[in-house]
Amino acid sequence: MSLAFALTAATLFGAGAYLLLERDLVRVVVGVTLISQSAVLTVIASALTRGHAPIHPLPVGPVSDPLVQALALTALVIGLAVTALMLVVVERVAHGYRSVTRDELAAIEAARDAELERRRLGEQDEAEVFTES
Repeated sequence: MSLAFALTAATLFGAGAYLLLERDLVRVVVGVTLISQSAVLTVIASALTRGHAPIHPLPVGPVSDPLVQALALTALVIGLAVTALMLVVVERVAHGYRSVTRDELAAIEAARDAELERRRLGEQDEAEVFTES
């Protein structure tokens, strides 16, 4: 049974890593989410034991560990919050730059930096003209 969990976690991680290499920002967000879910699945599979629920009075026989379940639930909630935050950032970038591909965003930023540098040099030239007069 743990081999199935290991293969599933490896598949999720591999798909997430592949999506992280894509140029589209939405696919990058999906890749981070898949890697997060792969980590949660690994944590759950690492402590997979069959037993009764640990409710007082304790039953006779093996008892399942509630700490792993609490950690997995916490990781799921944090992963959901990070995914929501990344999607909002991607939405703001798409709204501001009208693109969600990394190559187009890099070209836009390079052009913007060149324009700002040109303006800064122009202002320095104007300041030199005023100080010479």
